[in-house]
Amino acid sequence: MADGELDLGPLPPATGRRMEQAITAVRAAIDTGRMRPGVKYSVYQLADALNMSRTPVREALLRLEEVGVIKFEARQGFRILLPQPHEIAEIFAVRLALEVPAARRAATAPTPDLPRALAAHRARMRSAARAGDESTFARADFDLHDLILAAAGNARSRAIVAALRETTRLLGASTADTTRTLTDIDDEHTPIVTAVSAGDPEAAAETMRTHLITTGRLLVHQAAHACSGVDPETIWTSLIE
Repeated sequence: MADGELDLGPLPPATGRRMEQAITAVRAAIDTGRMRPGVKYSVYQLADALNMSRTPVREALLRLEEVGVIKFEARQGFRILLPQPHEIAEIFAVRLALEVPAARRAATAPTPDLPRALAAHRARMRSAARAGDESTFARADFDLHDLILAAAGNARSRAIVAALRETTRLLGASTADTTRTLTDIDDEHTPIVTAVSAGDPEAAAETMRTHLITTGRLLVHQAAHACSGVDPETIWTSLIE
Protein backbone atom coordinates (compact mmCIF):
# COMPACT_ATOMS: atom_id res chain seq x y z
CA MET A 1 0.00 0.00 0.00
CA ALA A 2 1.44 3.39 -0.95
CA ASP A 3 1.77 6.22 1.54
CA GLY A 4 0.78 9.02 -0.85
CA GLU A 5 -2.45 9.78 -2.65
CA LEU A 6 -2.09 9.91 -6.42
CA ASP A 7 -4.63 12.13 -8.14
CA LEU A 8 -2.92 13.04 -11.39
CA GLY A 9 -5.90 14.74 -12.97
CA PRO A 10 -5.70 15.69 -16.67
CA LEU A 11 -2.32 14.98 -18.19
CA PRO A 12 -0.66 16.63 -21.19
CA PRO A 13 -1.31 14.83 -24.48
CA ALA A 14 1.48 12.46 -25.51
CA THR A 15 2.20 10.38 -28.59
CA GLY A 16 4.36 7.33 -29.20
CA ARG A 17 4.96 4.18 -27.19
CA ARG A 18 3.03 3.58 -23.98
CA MET A 19 6.27 3.50 -21.98
CA GLU A 20 7.19 6.96 -23.28
CA GLN A 21 3.69 8.20 -22.46
CA ALA A 22 4.12 6.95 -18.90
CA ILE A 23 7.51 8.68 -18.61
CA THR A 24 5.98 11.93 -19.89
CA ALA A 25 3.11 11.60 -17.40
CA VAL A 26 5.41 10.99 -14.43
CA ARG A 27 7.67 13.90 -15.37
CA ALA A 28 4.63 16.18 -15.76
CA ALA A 29 3.28 15.04 -12.38
CA ILE A 30 6.63 15.76 -10.71
CA ASP A 31 6.95 19.16 -12.41
CA THR A 32 3.47 20.21 -11.26
CA GLY A 33 3.89 18.84 -7.74
CA ARG A 34 1.25 16.13 -8.08
CA MET A 35 3.95 13.55 -7.34
CA ARG A 36 6.27 14.63 -4.53
CA PRO A 37 9.84 13.62 -3.64
CA GLY A 38 10.09 11.25 -0.70
CA VAL A 39 6.47 10.07 -0.85
CA LYS A 40 5.96 6.35 -1.44
CA TYR A 41 3.82 5.34 -4.41
CA SER A 42 3.10 1.98 -6.01
CA VAL A 43 3.30 0.67 -9.57
CA TYR A 44 -0.35 -0.50 -9.33
CA GLN A 45 -1.46 2.91 -8.09
CA LEU A 46 0.32 4.72 -10.92
CA ALA A 47 -0.99 2.30 -13.57
CA ASP A 48 -4.56 2.85 -12.35
CA ALA A 49 -4.11 6.64 -12.30
CA LEU A 50 -2.80 6.59 -15.87
CA ASN A 51 -5.35 4.02 -17.03
CA MET A 52 -2.50 1.87 -18.38
CA SER A 53 -1.45 -1.71 -17.90
CA ARG A 54 1.33 -2.26 -15.35
CA THR A 55 3.88 -3.45 -17.95
CA PRO A 56 4.58 -0.11 -19.72
CA VAL A 57 4.33 1.71 -16.38
CA ARG A 58 6.92 -0.56 -14.82
CA GLU A 59 9.17 -0.21 -17.91
CA ALA A 60 8.90 3.57 -17.60
CA LEU A 61 9.78 3.45 -13.92
CA LEU A 62 12.77 1.18 -14.57
CA ARG A 63 14.03 3.71 -17.12
CA LEU A 64 13.52 6.54 -14.63
CA GLU A 65 15.31 4.53 -11.94
CA GLU A 66 18.33 4.10 -14.25
CA VAL A 67 18.81 7.86 -14.39
CA GLY A 68 18.03 8.48 -10.72
CA VAL A 69 14.52 9.97 -10.89
CA ILE A 70 12.89 7.27 -8.75
CA LYS A 71 14.01 4.50 -6.42
CA PHE A 72 12.18 1.18 -6.13
CA GLU A 73 11.41 -0.22 -2.70
CA ALA A 74 9.87 -3.48 -1.49
CA ARG A 75 6.47 -4.69 -2.73
CA GLN A 76 6.27 -2.63 -5.91
CA GLY A 77 6.74 0.66 -4.06
CA PHE A 78 8.85 3.55 -5.30
CA ARG A 79 9.78 7.08 -4.26
CA ILE A 80 10.58 10.18 -6.32
CA LEU A 81 14.16 11.39 -5.87
CA LEU A 82 15.47 14.91 -6.27
CA PRO A 83 18.15 15.45 -8.95
CA GLN A 84 21.52 15.42 -7.24
CA PRO A 85 23.85 18.37 -7.97
CA HIS A 86 26.91 16.15 -8.40
CA GLU A 87 25.12 14.04 -11.04
CA ILE A 88 24.41 17.12 -13.12
CA ALA A 89 27.98 18.39 -12.67
CA GLU A 90 29.32 15.02 -13.84
CA ILE A 91 27.15 15.18 -16.96
CA PHE A 92 28.47 18.62 -17.86
CA ALA A 93 32.06 17.61 -17.16
CA VAL A 94 31.71 14.97 -19.88
CA ARG A 95 29.84 17.29 -22.23
CA LEU A 96 32.57 19.91 -21.90
CA ALA A 97 35.21 17.28 -22.64
CA LEU A 98 33.41 16.21 -25.81
CA GLU A 99 31.52 19.21 -27.19
CA VAL A 100 34.21 21.88 -26.88
CA PRO A 101 36.73 20.03 -29.09
CA ALA A 102 33.84 19.01 -31.38
CA ALA A 103 32.95 22.66 -31.95
CA ARG A 104 36.62 23.44 -32.66
CA ARG A 105 36.85 20.56 -35.14
CA ALA A 106 33.56 21.43 -36.86
CA ALA A 107 34.79 24.99 -37.38
CA THR A 108 38.17 23.93 -38.75
CA ALA A 109 36.81 23.24 -42.22
CA PRO A 110 33.01 23.67 -42.30
CA THR A 111 31.27 22.22 -45.33
CA PRO A 112 29.17 24.61 -47.47
CA ASP A 113 25.99 22.95 -46.14
CA LEU A 114 26.86 23.33 -42.45
CA PRO A 115 26.12 27.09 -42.05
CA ARG A 116 22.77 26.65 -43.79
CA ALA A 117 21.82 23.71 -41.57
CA LEU A 118 22.88 25.56 -38.41
CA ALA A 119 20.87 28.61 -39.50
CA ALA A 120 17.80 26.43 -40.03
CA HIS A 121 18.03 25.03 -36.49
CA ARG A 122 18.53 28.56 -35.11
CA ALA A 123 15.40 29.68 -36.96
CA ARG A 124 13.42 26.84 -35.33
CA MET A 125 14.80 27.77 -31.91
CA ARG A 126 14.01 31.45 -32.38
CA SER A 127 10.46 30.72 -33.52
CA ALA A 128 9.85 28.34 -30.60
CA ALA A 129 11.30 30.86 -28.13
CA ARG A 130 8.91 33.56 -29.36
CA ALA A 131 5.99 31.14 -29.04
CA GLY A 132 7.08 29.91 -25.61
CA ASP A 133 7.11 26.36 -27.00
CA GLU A 134 9.64 24.68 -24.71
CA SER A 135 9.24 21.20 -26.26
CA THR A 136 9.97 22.36 -29.83
CA PHE A 137 12.76 24.61 -28.58
CA ALA A 138 14.42 21.71 -26.71
CA ARG A 139 14.28 19.53 -29.82
CA ALA A 140 15.83 22.23 -32.01
CA ASP A 141 18.48 22.90 -29.36
CA PHE A 142 19.34 19.20 -29.29
CA ASP A 143 19.48 19.06 -33.09
CA LEU A 144 21.83 22.05 -33.28
CA HIS A 145 24.31 20.56 -30.82
CA ASP A 146 23.97 17.18 -32.52
CA LEU A 147 24.72 18.73 -35.91
CA ILE A 148 27.96 20.23 -34.59
CA LEU A 149 28.96 16.86 -33.11
CA ALA A 150 28.13 15.16 -36.42
CA ALA A 151 30.23 17.72 -38.31
CA ALA A 152 33.16 16.90 -36.01
CA GLY A 153 33.02 13.33 -37.29
CA ASN A 154 33.13 11.38 -33.99
CA ALA A 155 30.06 9.14 -33.90
CA ARG A 156 30.85 7.78 -30.42
CA SER A 157 31.07 11.26 -28.89
CA ARG A 158 27.82 12.14 -30.59
CA ALA A 159 26.08 9.07 -29.12
CA ILE A 160 27.46 9.73 -25.63
CA VAL A 161 26.25 13.33 -25.61
CA ALA A 162 22.82 12.27 -26.88
CA ALA A 163 22.54 9.79 -24.00
CA LEU A 164 23.67 12.39 -21.47
CA ARG A 165 21.13 14.91 -22.72
CA GLU A 166 18.39 12.28 -22.47
CA THR A 167 19.43 11.65 -18.86
CA THR A 168 19.25 15.39 -18.15
CA ARG A 169 15.77 15.49 -19.71
CA LEU A 170 14.53 12.57 -17.63
CA LEU A 171 15.95 14.16 -14.50
CA GLY A 172 13.79 17.15 -15.28
CA ALA A 173 16.76 19.49 -15.18
CA SER A 174 16.00 22.65 -17.14
CA THR A 175 16.80 26.32 -16.66
CA ALA A 176 14.06 27.52 -19.00
CA ASP A 177 11.58 29.87 -17.29
CA THR A 178 13.33 29.36 -13.93
CA THR A 179 16.63 31.21 -14.17
CA ARG A 180 16.52 32.34 -17.82
CA THR A 181 14.07 32.53 -20.68
CA LEU A 182 14.06 30.54 -23.90
CA THR A 183 15.23 33.71 -25.65
CA ASP A 184 18.19 33.94 -23.26
CA ILE A 185 19.16 30.35 -24.07
CA ASP A 186 18.68 30.97 -27.79
CA ASP A 187 20.95 34.02 -27.64
CA GLU A 188 23.77 31.93 -26.16
CA HIS A 189 23.85 29.89 -29.37
CA THR A 190 24.39 32.91 -31.63
CA PRO A 191 28.18 33.22 -31.13
CA ILE A 192 28.60 29.44 -31.42
CA VAL A 193 26.83 29.30 -34.78
CA THR A 194 28.62 32.44 -35.98
CA ALA A 195 32.06 31.02 -35.10
CA VAL A 196 31.45 27.57 -36.60
CA SER A 197 29.93 29.03 -39.78
CA ALA A 198 32.82 31.50 -40.14
CA GLY A 199 35.43 28.77 -39.75
CA ASP A 200 36.88 30.18 -36.50
CA PRO A 201 37.89 27.09 -34.44
CA GLU A 202 39.09 28.85 -31.29
CA ALA A 203 36.05 31.11 -31.07
CA ALA A 204 33.79 28.11 -31.66
CA ALA A 205 35.44 26.18 -28.83
CA GLU A 206 35.36 29.12 -26.43
CA THR A 207 31.74 30.05 -27.08
CA MET A 208 30.65 26.42 -26.73
CA ARG A 209 32.55 26.23 -23.43
CA THR A 210 30.89 29.42 -22.17
CA HIS A 211 27.41 28.16 -23.09
CA LEU A 212 27.88 24.75 -21.44
CA ILE A 213 29.40 26.25 -18.29
CA THR A 214 26.56 28.75 -17.98
CA THR A 215 23.94 26.02 -18.37
CA GLY A 216 25.68 23.47 -16.18
CA ARG A 217 26.40 25.86 -13.33
CA LEU A 218 22.78 27.09 -13.28
CA LEU A 219 21.45 23.52 -13.20
CA VAL A 220 23.82 22.54 -10.37
CA HIS A 221 22.75 25.58 -8.32
CA GLN A 222 19.11 24.79 -9.08
CA ALA A 223 19.47 21.19 -7.88
CA ALA A 224 21.47 22.23 -4.81
CA HIS A 225 18.72 24.62 -3.75
CA ALA A 226 16.57 21.62 -2.79
CA CYS A 227 19.40 19.83 -0.95
CA SER A 228 20.34 21.19 2.46
CA GLY A 229 24.01 21.53 3.35
CA VAL A 230 25.20 21.36 -0.26
CA ASP A 231 27.58 23.95 -1.72
CA PRO A 232 27.01 24.01 -5.50
CA GLU A 233 30.20 25.94 -6.22
CA THR A 234 32.31 23.37 -4.38
CA ILE A 235 30.71 20.59 -6.41
CA TRP A 236 31.12 22.51 -9.66
CA THR A 237 34.76 23.47 -9.16
CA SER A 238 35.75 20.01 -7.94
CA LEU A 239 34.47 18.41 -11.16
CA ILE A 240 34.78 21.16 -13.76
CA GLU A 241 37.43 23.67 -12.82
